[in-house]
Amino acid sequence: MAARIDHLVTSGTFALDGGEWDVDNNVWIVGDDTEAIVIDAAHDAAAIEAALNGRTLRAIVCTHAHNDHIDAAPALADATGAPVLLHPDDLPLWKQTHPDRLPDGELADGQELEIAGATLKVLHTPGHAPGAVCLYAPELSTVLTGDTLFQGGPGATGRSFSHFPTIVASIRDRLLALPPETTVRTGHGDSTTIGAEAPHLDEWIARGH
Repeated sequence: MAARIDHLVTSGTFALDGGEWDVDNNVWIVGDDTEAIVIDAAHDAAAIEAALNGRTLRAIVCTHAHNDHIDAAPALADATGAPVLLHPDDLPLWKQTHPDRLPDGELADGQELEIAGATLKVLHTPGHAPGAVCLYAPELSTVLTGDTLFQGGPGATGRSFSHFPTIVASIRDRLLALPPETTVRTGHGDSTTIGAEAPHLDEWIARGH
């Protein structure tokens, strides 16, 4: 059975630098009817577990460690036995949300995660957060970008641990090099494609946001 990507939206609060914002997060489930990987366990572990519908959860992958992307990760791990994986450069952010629980494993640039016959290749794309990663699934013609690339531009860089020139370099060098037909599945909001976003790089740099 071929791998597919299921989509769940969960709602909660994003908190950083003393501020709080209500947010809707995209939770992506990659797998088949037997096994799956969850990308970003946001807000509601019970809803994510229900969406798995009895499938074996092989891993909980964190695209970065802002609280709205990881707040449900430990509870989902406890419920399923799946390891939580995070790039080590985001440990300082992780510890703001989960000071008493470390991730179970590390993500590294170029690492490949296999699920249901598909490969998720880890692309380290710092800028929105130091340890931000994207997951490229060539068999599914998809890249899961977390908060690195959205429909209409880069993720936010106005808060702690973020850097605009770094996120632009990550997008230019790592993401825009992917095939233009690649679907971009984001951490919030609507999906897009690499081809739709690539022509706007100079505009983003000029805007400098």
